[in-house]
Amino acid sequence: MRPPAPLVAIRHLAALARHGDVSAYARQIQRLGGCERPVRMEGHRLDVHAATGEIVREVVDRELPAGQLLIRCNNRRATRCATCAETYRKDTFHLVTAGLSGGKGIGPAVAQHPRVFATFTAPSFGPVHNRPAGGRCRCGRSHPEDDPTLGTPLNAERYDYRAAVLWNAHAGALWARFTTYLRQQLASRAGVTRTALRDCLKVSYAKVAEYQRRGAVHFHAVIRLDGPDGADDAPPAWATTELLTDAIRTAASLAEAPGPTLDGRTYTFRFGGQLDIRPVRSADFAGSSELSSRAVAAYIAKYATKGAETAGTLDRPVRNPVTDLIGSGVTDHARRMILTCWHLGGLPDLEGLRLRKWAHMLGFRGHFSTKSRAYSVTLGTLRQERVDHNEALARERAAEAGHPLPDPATVLVLSHWRFAGTGWTSAEHLIAHGVAPRSTDPQTEGEPTWPSVFPTS
Repeated sequence: MRPPAPLVAIRHLAALARHGDVSAYARQIQRLGGCERPVRMEGHRLDVHAATGEIVREVVDRELPAGQLLIRCNNRRATRCATCAETYRKDTFHLVTAGLSGGKGIGPAVAQHPRVFATFTAPSFGPVHNRPAGGRCRCGRSHPEDDPTLGTPLNAERYDYRAAVLWNAHAGALWARFTTYLRQQLASRAGVTRTALRDCLKVSYAKVAEYQRRGAVHFHAVIRLDGPDGADDAPPAWATTELLTDAIRTAASLAEAPGPTLDGRTYTFRFGGQLDIRPVRSADFAGSSELSSRAVAAYIAKYATKGAETAGTLDRPVRNPVTDLIGSGVTDHARRMILTCWHLGGLPDLEGLRLRKWAHMLGFRGHFSTKSRAYSVTLGTLRQERVDHNEALARERAAEAGHPLPDPATVLVLSHWRFAGTGWTSAEHLIAHGVAPRSTDPQTEGEPTWPSVFPTS
């Protein structure tokens, strides 16, 4: 009989203590910073001096303490890896903050530009259990906040699951139509053509998708007006917050995305009637309908690490709708949406929607967080700054230890790595168990409590 996993891990570590270097093993694992599902790679790397051909450094998988190269999974989903998701959340927080208050190459004057925080909802596909502000649900009950029936249909047999799935599949296209209509409305209010509008005004935005409990996607977006050169260029005096708010309301009511025709019914998708638009101010407001820059950035960053699993579905792709859903904990409502995706995904006319691939996302296949080009810094830039920062620290420590690293400008890197799996061994799990993601102060709602590599100003 094979001994239990903890005992195997202890024996492994004991053998390593006798014949190997436990500290090097621990350092390799702890460099991952608490990643819960590291990617394991096999292969090698050679650093060769470009001028002389001398091998400066060689890394071979079997010589590493873990026997493989371990790298962070960098998954944005908190349900898959809380540590990597926290890094993604903080990056998103800084990205949004930069577009509201400046920083990361964006001047502080951007804080004076007209900007609003808007929420765009999905239309109704049938009555669901909810918590109305001033009374009982249509079912006659008053649901508590944690009631699992919230968001589920009052009558599942009459709920329009087809439209719900297809709405999610077309939500990204509807947003694109909305941005086009928004520019049209701004041009109309300015009394110029859309072409002429480009010479005096630019619309910038950052948005995130969130799943409502009923499984329908809606969008939270920061929308800002800039001058023609972007964030560092002031918009014209006539471009006010009130004008932007009015243009958004009209554009949202006009935008529509054409859908397919199924069984004689032609689908067309529009936003729901609930549209919330609030001005964003630089100062912190309390008890007001106006929002501070920091609160908006924290709110958007929070949803950047969530997915459809908040609506009771899976956080991974569905390979087989029968076996994958057995014992998965998926709610009956989400199960119906997944099966609807699977059924519609098999229709030749809907092949382009790739509904089976995105069945676990209830049909939504867009990016969860997106931004216009001129809004602020990119996530890629933030990641590269972190890499550069860590490399600079490594060079500094190596120099202090008397083993300076070669100048990267003179070194040619030759590497070949192949995927070998994911996750920890039982011994690695024991070492990594104490490496947890850094927590944040709930009072700051998203601002890191530890010094960030990327300061906000």
